[in-house]
Parts: sequence; C-alpha cells; structure tokens
Amino acid sequence: GTMSGSGPETPQPSDAAEVRLQEAERDWAAAKAFYDNLVSKRPRPPKPQHAITVAVSSRALFDLVEERRIYEEQGVEKYVEYQQNNENVTLKPGPAFYFVKALMHVNARLLELYPDDEERFDIVLMTNNHAQVGVRLINSINHYGLTIERFCMTGGKSPIDYLKAYLTNLYLSADSEKVQEAIEAGIASATMFSANKDVAYSDTQLRVAFDGDAVLFSDESEQIVKEQGLDRFFEHEQLNENKPLAQGPLKGFLEDLGKLQKKFYAKNERLNCPIRTYLVTARSAASSGARVLKTLRSWGLEIDEALFLAGAPKGPILVKIRPHIFFDDQMFHIEGAQKLGTIAAHVPYGIAQKYHKSA
Repeated sequence: GTMSGSGPETPQPSDAAEVRLQEAERDWAAAKAFYDNLVSKRPRPPKPQHAITVAVSSRALFDLVEERRIYEEQGVEKYVEYQQNNENVTLKPGPAFYFVKALMHVNARLLELYPDDEERFDIVLMTNNHAQVGVRLINSINHYGLTIERFCMTGGKSPIDYLKAYLTNLYLSADSEKVQEAIEAGIASATMFSANKDVAYSDTQLRVAFDGDAVLFSDESEQIVKEQGLDRFFEHEQLNENKPLAQGPLKGFLEDLGKLQKKFYAKNERLNCPIRTYLVTARSAASSGARVLKTLRSWGLEIDEALFLAGAPKGPILVKIRPHIFFDDQMFHIEGAQKLGTIAAHVPYGIAQKYHKSA
C-alpha cells in the first residue's frame, strides 16, 4: 500500500488481509483443479500402507560410476557442479534399472485388472544426494518414462528414518554400509552389483531369484555347516525336516510377490502371470531339500521354481533364468553370478558376513 495516512475510503488492514486470503483460496482451488485434470491420466502414487514400497538409491538406479569418482577425488562441491553442468545428459541404466522397469510392467497389468486398487509397487528414489543434483535425476527418470513420484534427497544424512516412514518393503542401494544399517533396522535390503556383461531381460515378466539360507530363511543351517561340517548339517536337516526354518530378511518380499501373484490367479491369469519367483540354493534336494519346501508350505508361500544345486555354482543356472535380480548372502555366489551376466544383490545377513561391525 502507499505510505500516506489511511483515509476513510482505504480498507482497513484486516479487510485487505481477508481479501488477499480469499484470492489465495481461489487461486489454490483453480491450481488444484488444473493439476487434478492434468494428472488424471496417470495413476496417483498409492498410499504407503497399501503399496509394496521399493526404495532405490540413485547409484542403484543409474550408472554413476564416473560421478562417484569425481565425488571421491574432488569432493562434494566439484561433484554437485559436475552434475549441474550435465543436467541434460541422460544417465545410463544402473543395476536396479531393469528390475524397476519390470516392477512398472507388473503395475500396468495390475491397473488393467484392478483399476481402483492400491496394492501395487511404489518406487521411491532414496538418495543421500543433495537437492541440487535432483534435476539431473528427474530428467533421466523422465527420459526413460519411469514412474517414480516420491524422492527423498537426504543431503548426506542416513536414509533409515525415511525408509521406516515410508514402510519400505525393500531397499536397494550401492552402499553396503547403508544396506547393513537397514538390515539391522529390520528392513529387507541388499547391495546392488552390475552384471559384467549385457544380457536381455524379459520385459513382460518380473523374475526374482532368491538364495535360501540367510536370505529367505535364517542362517541357523549355515551356522551348523560352518561349525560342525556338512555331514552334521544333513543329519540335522533330516531330523528337523518338519520344523519350519526361522524366517530370513527377504521372506517378507517373497510374501509380497506371492500376494500380487494371487491377484493375477484370481482373474484367471496364472499362465500369463507377470511375476515369477525362483529359489536357487546350494542345498542338495535329497539330503536337505524337504525342510526348505516344507518351510515355504508352512508359510503359505508358493515359489514357482526350486533349483537345488548341491554345491554346484549358481552362475550357469542363473544365465538360463535371467532374473532381474538375484539375492544371495555370500559374495562368492554374487561374483559368480556377475561374471556370467546376472545382476546380483548382496544381503549382508548372518554368519557369512565375516566382517561384523562391532556393536
């Protein structure tokens, strides 16, 4: 307003504030209506309590190897500057990229069958990047047409509290320390490793392969192998064949996949189901397979294919399956899978982790 004294015709400040408020309300309503019309073509992100929330770090989703080198050698300022200068250069796919694409395909199929249902995957980008790097990430996500609406950019802070707030069902990161922290907080989590060669992945079916012990199940059996040897382990498993194994860190995610599979079966789509699950275990079927299968049955979970390798390497079998992701607790198996072109995710859980951080 002007500086001159308020004459009788000038509205009092409270009236002016009231008018401004009404205008703002109208603007807001107009903006909201505009936005609602705009996004009605896209499904809204589901509420976290209904969704299966998969949180992915930027280094899992995209190939940021070069950027990471700049960060480590030249520090955060140079890194942020580099990212801003390359805002319009699309990032290449990282290890979790094809998994995320496959999740989106499942969502599209679910929305066709259940348009009003919120039980589907919700992908959250969980990154400790600074917000200034966000534009490049958004540009790359839009370039590939990925449906990632929720971003948490923590600017160097640990993401654990955000993961809990979003009721995260699975967290994938390239940072093994953060993954360890998440596992310790009870969140299913794994460290992503790129395949060493390119292979073609199914774009009509999400394929997820799990190791058994210390991944779907607890590591009690691995402890017996390490402490008492294989023969004692076989004996123990046969004695306890009817006692279900305790659950491991990824049991919940297999359960989530099973829940979605049943939604397809209910619509008579079993043969055309866009989700397939695999158990790929070093156990031998004859001597220690029954307990595993009975444990899954006791949980009410079906796995589509169970492969008991009796100690043979897992890499060659994984090449045949071509999973979008393979979870294992032993780096030895992760490296073997990687060499032959499988994207593997390391679950730092149980006795196989020799380097336990002291509490």
